[in-house]
Amino acid sequence: MNKSDTFSIISKVKQIPVLFYLVKWLFLSAIVGILAGSASAFFLIFLDWLTEWRENHLWIIAFLPLAGLIIGLAYHYWGKEVVNGNNVLLEEFHSPKKIIPFIMAPLVLFGTLITHLFGGSAGREGTAVQMGAALSDQFSKLFRLNENDRKILIIIGISAGFAAVFGTPLAGAVFALEVMFFGKIKSETLLPSLITAFIADFSCTAWNVSHTQYGIPTVPDIDIINLLWAALTGIIFGLSSWLFSKSLHFWIKLFKSIIKYAPFRPLIGGIFLAIAIYLMGTTKYIGLGIPVIISAFSEDLNSYDFLLKILFTTFTIGAGFKGGEVTPLFFIGATLGNALVWFVPLPVALLAGMGFAAVFSGASNTPIACTLMGIELFGIESAIFIGIACLISYFFSGHTGIYTSQMQQGPKYYIHRQLKSTFNFV
Repeated sequence: MNKSDTFSIISKVKQIPVLFYLVKWLFLSAIVGILAGSASAFFLIFLDWLTEWRENHLWIIAFLPLAGLIIGLAYHYWGKEVVNGNNVLLEEFHSPKKIIPFIMAPLVLFGTLITHLFGGSAGREGTAVQMGAALSDQFSKLFRLNENDRKILIIIGISAGFAAVFGTPLAGAVFALEVMFFGKIKSETLLPSLITAFIADFSCTAWNVSHTQYGIPTVPDIDIINLLWAALTGIIFGLSSWLFSKSLHFWIKLFKSIIKYAPFRPLIGGIFLAIAIYLMGTTKYIGLGIPVIISAFSEDLNSYDFLLKILFTTFTIGAGFKGGEVTPLFFIGATLGNALVWFVPLPVALLAGMGFAAVFSGASNTPIACTLMGIELFGIESAIFIGIACLISYFFSGHTGIYTSQMQQGPKYYIHRQLKSTFNFV
């Protein structure tokens, strides 16, 4: 048998290209997963330490305006190309132009740590996702990858960051796909995303990083009445997602329209935030708010907690401070679910868990990832309730989310078009 015959036989075996595809992405996923997972571990360790230090030295909040000015200047002089954060990743994915600047990783890490140290209300997912994508995209040039492979690299960088920071590899893998394709997941990217998410999660925990544990001890029977209650809460959670997104975009536009010099935006915003925190006499609504989220699963909280967290977080991010929106969305959803126990006859822990996942689902337009996240965090027993809440929230959260550069391709658009045609007919 000559070489041409051998090549002919190999080319006809359909599994051979799949094998090469698998080996290539196992190699790249391992590199990205280890790097992104380790970077996230470093970030989480320092974030916990800085948060604890701030809570024991509250005087530092008075310097929040100065911290804002430093962040603003850093991005003004070194990070103009990456100042839009996660939206930069979305734009580069859909309209590739050049490699995501590596400066995004250290800048967002620095900006987020400073934001939390001095008392801003922000999250951590945006930081991990941006670090992961900025790291992964550097290999596009190194290995001379084509445009399609580069898109997959960006996706696995996002999945790695999300999975590592929350300890939810299944949700991280699907989140990266859902947030990019917005209603139309491409199956060929699922395997690399999943592999990278698990490697990143393992790499993060290998550094002795632990994730917050939540629990839903009681789940009611699955019957039509309880499912209808779940659907109703989904509508409420969706509307709160809409309120968060609209508030975020409002503050961003307001700061840009009033304050033309970008570094002054977080400076001025920091002044208002520091005064508000002082007048309220509590740090409950700044930072990540993890203690409040945990309390929402078992204790009675103020019915207005979710509204104040919406205000503090959207103002903080809108002013130009750095971090993410996801953990504050967890806070908003869990405390809103806690408040709903007064008229929704479902267990408070279940309502908090449903809100935890569903508000994020509506704000990020990722109902599948959020359902998986709920299962990973709270257990399979509550899956049907969390799934219903996430899906209903997704449909009732409007057509804009926290990521303005998302390109909508899926069922939400078609349902809107069908409803519009129906009302026009009527």
